[in-house]
Amino acid sequence: MARPRLSRRRLTVAASVVAATAVAVTVTASAGASDTADQARRAVQGGKAKNVILLIGDGMGDSEITLARDYTVGADGRLDMDRFPLTGSYTTYAVHKDGTPDYVTDSAASGSGWATGVKTVNGRISKTPGTDKAVPTILELAQKKGYATGSVTTAELTDATPAVLASHATDRSCQGPADMAKCPADTIAAGGPGSIAEQSVNHKVDVLLGGGKQRFDQKVTDGKYKGLTVTEQAKKLGYQVVTNDRDLKKVKSVRKGKPVLGLFAPGNVPVEWTGKAAAKGGTDPQRCTTANPARPDGTPALQDQASKAIKLLEAKQKGAKSKQGFFLQIEGASIDKQDHAADPCGQIGETAAFDRAVKVARDYAAKHPDTLVVTTADHAHTSQIVPLEAQPPGLSSTLVTDEGQQLKVNYSTNTPGASQEHTGTQVRIAAQGPQAYRVLGVTNQTDLFTTVREALRLR
Repeated sequence: MARPRLSRRRLTVAASVVAATAVAVTVTASAGASDTADQARRAVQGGKAKNVILLIGDGMGDSEITLARDYTVGADGRLDMDRFPLTGSYTTYAVHKDGTPDYVTDSAASGSGWATGVKTVNGRISKTPGTDKAVPTILELAQKKGYATGSVTTAELTDATPAVLASHATDRSCQGPADMAKCPADTIAAGGPGSIAEQSVNHKVDVLLGGGKQRFDQKVTDGKYKGLTVTEQAKKLGYQVVTNDRDLKKVKSVRKGKPVLGLFAPGNVPVEWTGKAAAKGGTDPQRCTTANPARPDGTPALQDQASKAIKLLEAKQKGAKSKQGFFLQIEGASIDKQDHAADPCGQIGETAAFDRAVKVARDYAAKHPDTLVVTTADHAHTSQIVPLEAQPPGLSSTLVTDEGQQLKVNYSTNTPGASQEHTGTQVRIAAQGPQAYRVLGVTNQTDLFTTVREALRLR
C-alpha cells in the first residue's frame, strides 16, 4: 500500500524538526533536552487538536521576555514560555485602507489578524480595512462547530485583544453603549450589533474573565435590552456574574446555558508588582516590590483564572453531543500597558504572571496531548536592556536582579512624559501539540488563524 504523500511544507518542516531534535538529543548536559526532542517529533505530525489554548502577551517582544527572564530566573535561566519545543517568529504589521503596509500595528489590528486571518487598519476590530465589513472570527467558527469557548484577560474585557474574538467594531474605543461616538453604523439604533460589551455577552461565550466592569455597568440605549445595564443584559442571557476570587471559585459549571462573566475591576485589573518608573537620567538601583497595595484582596491571579477557565470549559464538553473540546484565549495585557508607562517593575511582574499562566496551559497539555498550546505577542514594544554605562536620551531605570546584578532598561520611543510606543519588529511565537509545526520559521500574524483553524478542523 502506497504511503500518503506529504505536502512540500510538511516535508520541509519535518526535515527541519528532525535536524533540530537530533541536536537536542545530543546535548545531554541541557536539562530536559530529550523531552523537548520528543515533544518536537510529536508536534510535527500535525493532526487534529481537541482543544486550543492561545496565550497572548500583549506587547511582549523579545526584549520584554529577556528583561523578565534576566530579572526573575537569571540570564542562564528559562521561563516556562521558553520551554516550548517549537519556536518561530511572525510579522505583525497592520495595513492602510488600500491594503498597503502600516509597519507598526496596534492591538486591535494585530488581534484582528490572528482572529480572522485578515489584516486590517489600526483601531479596527475584526472588520475589513477598506469596506469596514465584519469578518468571521476563530471563536465564532469554533462556536458554530460546537466547541466551548473562553476569553481571559487582565485588561478590560472590552479592550482590543479580547474584543477581536467576539465582536466587530469600526473602532476599538466603542467599548460600551456610551462609547459609540466613532462607530455610528455599529449602534443598535442604526441596525448594527451594538458596543463591544453588548456583542461579547450576546455571543454567549462560555467563560469571560477580566476587568472592565465600568463598561458593563453602562445602560443599553436601544433594542431589546434598552434601559438595562449590559451586566443586567448578561444576566437575562443566563450569565453567572462574579466579581471576586471567592465567587469565581463557587462557579461549578457553565453547562445548560449558564456561562460565566467575571468582572474583577472597574477598568484594567491592577498589576501585581510595583516600583519606581523609569526617569530621565535614570533611577537609583532598585528592587521591585512583588506586591501592589492598589490591588484589592479577592482579585484572582491570571494563572488562577486560566486554571478555572480550563476546568469549566473541559467540564462543559464532557458528555456533550458535539464531542468537541474547547478554544480558550488568555491575555497578559498589562505587559503592554506598563511598557507604555515606562514602568519596568510593573512590566516584569505582569510578564511573570503571564508566564505562570503559560505553565498552567502546558501542565494541562502534558496530560492532554491532543491540546495545541500557542504563546505569542500581538506586537513588540519599547523596553531595551542597555549597558550600565549608557546614557539614554529618554527614560531609563537601573534594576537589581534576583542574581544580585545591576541591569539598565531604556525607554526611548517617545519623549519623556509621553506614552511610549509599540515597535514594528517581528515577535516570537512558540507552540506544542497538533499543528504546532506551523509556527516554525518566519510567518505572518494571519497564519496563526490558519494554524488554529486547521488544528480544530474549522471551516
